Amino acid sequence: MSGTGPVEPGEGTHAWETLGSPASAPPRGRLTGLYDRHRRAVLGTAATLALLAGGGYLYATRPQPPEPPDPPYPSQVTDLHYLSGEPTSAGAEPRSFSFGVELSVLSGPPVTVVRISQPYAGMSVASTPKAPFGTRAGTSRKIVITMHVAQCRKVPWNAGLPFLDVTLRNTRAIEVHSFILGQRYAQHLSEALQVACSNSSG
Repeated sequence: MSGTGPVEPGEGTHAWETLGSPASAPPRGRLTGLYDRHRRAVLGTAATLALLAGGGYLYATRPQPPEPPDPPYPSQVTDLHYLSGEPTSAGAEPRSFSFGVELSVLSGPPVTVVRISQPYAGMSVASTPKAPFGTRAGTSRKIVITMHVAQCRKVPWNAGLPFLDVTLRNTRAIEVHSFILGQRYAQHLSEALQVACSNSSG
């Protein structure tokens, strides 16, 4: 009677085969697998971000053009000088007289004459054109000033250096500037005041 020999171990049943098989290797991390699959895309994105950051730095540190200078103050570019006596309008109040001045703006933005006044309490001032009015740079404008004497005892009979206070405005500032109009204006003012107040006790 013939017997059977020992059962041969099947494939894959050896201990060394089981331990050394690829199936026994520890699984790789999910992120590592994603990186392996998308490494070129990740590297391309990183390079693009680096280029953008470098370009932004260069743009932020580029040389800046100089700031434009501020416009001049209105008093620095405005001139006012005396012309001559002017006929007083028929509708003016008694004890009034007129004279002409020329206002010039040399440069910068337009200058607006906001107000014209004078320092003596006994007189009032009106102008033609009536303030406020503007004048562009490089141009001149004739202004007729009419003064009315309200109280003769409060005006100077012999003003040495009379002046006009003119409020000027442009895009830089608003200023009150005193214009001394010279000896001819001083003489005209004194003569006009003497005529206006010659028959007055007020």
